[in-house]
Amino acid sequence: MAIDPSANDPAASGRKGAPIFFQRQEFQRLLALYGRMVAAGEWRDYSIEPGPEACAFSVFRRASEAPLYRIEKRPALARRQGAWAVIGQGGMILRRGHELDQVLRLFDKGRFKVID
Repeated sequence: MAIDPSANDPAASGRKGAPIFFQRQEFQRLLALYGRMVAAGEWRDYSIEPGPEACAFSVFRRASEAPLYRIEKRPALARRQGAWAVIGQGGMILRRGHELDQVLRLFDKGRFKVID
């Protein structure tokens, strides 16, 4: 089964307001990171929020709190700053880029540490 690259871009497909979703490879990469961070005891829950402009993968320390991080995909910004962004608790953009792996390097061991 071929994946249409325009499937997540409402402008390219002609569908206005169609929700944005992660592609299978993107979602697998996000879940691999999530599993690693759960094993390290840093994260405990996640949510996925598709929308007409962006899709967000939010991670939580506890399900009852605000998300620690949101990993967003915004196809409209793909040609400018990049479609991917990691957003912290206060809404600050911690990293932005064109490739998901490049953006997720923020969470690599040794480069990043959660401070209570």
